[in-house]
Amino acid sequence: MSTSVKTERRGNVLEVTLDRPKANAVDLKTSRELGEVFAAFRDDPDLRVALLTAAGEKFFCPGWDLKAAADGDEVDGDYGVGGFGGLQELPRLNKPVISAINGICCGGGLEIALSTDIILAAEHATFALPEIRSGTVADAASIKLPKRIPYHIAMEMLLTGRWLDAQEAHRWGFVNQIHPADELLTKARELADHIAAGPPLVMAAIKEVVRDAEDSNFQDALNRVTTRQLETVDKLYSSEDMHEGFKAFAEKRDPVWKGR
Repeated sequence: MSTSVKTERRGNVLEVTLDRPKANAVDLKTSRELGEVFAAFRDDPDLRVALLTAAGEKFFCPGWDLKAAADGDEVDGDYGVGGFGGLQELPRLNKPVISAINGICCGGGLEIALSTDIILAAEHATFALPEIRSGTVADAASIKLPKRIPYHIAMEMLLTGRWLDAQEAHRWGFVNQIHPADELLTKARELADHIAAGPPLVMAAIKEVVRDAEDSNFQDALNRVTTRQLETVDKLYSSEDMHEGFKAFAEKRDPVWKGR
């Protein structure tokens, strides 16, 4: 693995740090490496939560590395198993991913952040989709953002490329929490540890149910859950952990989750 993508295991949490000075822009090689990292996270039974952040204090990620593109990287090249940034198209990722946005987050960088489940931001973080100014389309953001925040705000961002500060991003709902820069990683780790202590089979089922229901009507999606058509739901309903949750409640103690 190159020094552009750094990883550290902390118990059941995998920390992933994008580190490509000066701006943490993503080229094809880095995108493929991120995909490999998150695929390995997905397939490791001992890892329950991933935390994605970036090195430095100014940039989280501006997206595509335009300098690499100028040197020959194909815009529609092989982004790797997870698509651009390793997360957008990674199949069967049924584990929570938190992003800690430590600075400028725009273009493809914002699309990567939108692929995570919870977004924490430093007070100085800023967000934008400036592709309109380059004569191109923010494809993934055009699909995702109008589903996450009010339609008119999403369209304004897409059509004008204007910047949002962390407070406005929080107000519109695509940032969960804002923290001082020197507290961001600590708070993100606390949240990751809190989630990692929960029942992994339930988290997997939540992720699959939410993903499956995204393009379905309510009744069809609910029917797939109640008839156990989703793999993670079927596994949960037959698991030791589900019975452990009931027993722990009845016995007034904390449950001990085994992931089986």
